Amino acid sequence: MSEIRVETQFSIFLVNKPGVLAQVTRALADAKVNIVAMTLVDSQEHGVLRLVSMQSGLAREVLAKLNLPMTETDVLAMELSNRPGALADVAQLLGTNHVNINYAYSTGGAPGGKTTAIFKVADRTKALKTLKQVKPSNKQPDLGRRARLR
Repeated sequence: MSEIRVETQFSIFLVNKPGVLAQVTRALADAKVNIVAMTLVDSQEHGVLRLVSMQSGLAREVLAKLNLPMTETDVLAMELSNRPGALADVAQLLGTNHVNINYAYSTGGAPGGKTTAIFKVADRTKALKTLKQVKPSNKQPDLGRRARLR
């Protein structure tokens, strides 16, 4: 596991019709705002686009100009190895330490590379303290997982 950061997540409420997501992502792209991670959840009437950018101030300016309903939330962002079990390790560590994950999502990552995971947790202070106790390593962390059968 590597460094964990508190980042601003923007939740933008979109009308569920063609071209709306393109409008938002084009405005961000034109302003050279890089999206680190995003997820889009829909219902029949609207979608909620959640995104994190390392340029939150600029992202906020661009999104405000679109005049769409939007909220901001502090979330935890963590770079993980792109390997089976990396996300499970973090979820297990937080669960073992009684930190509830309200929701999470991640980038796909590159084969053999890194992925960024986003966590909205019930107790951010406790989650940060718990996750910062794990030292960054190139090896898979041993968080009490059972041995795998071969």
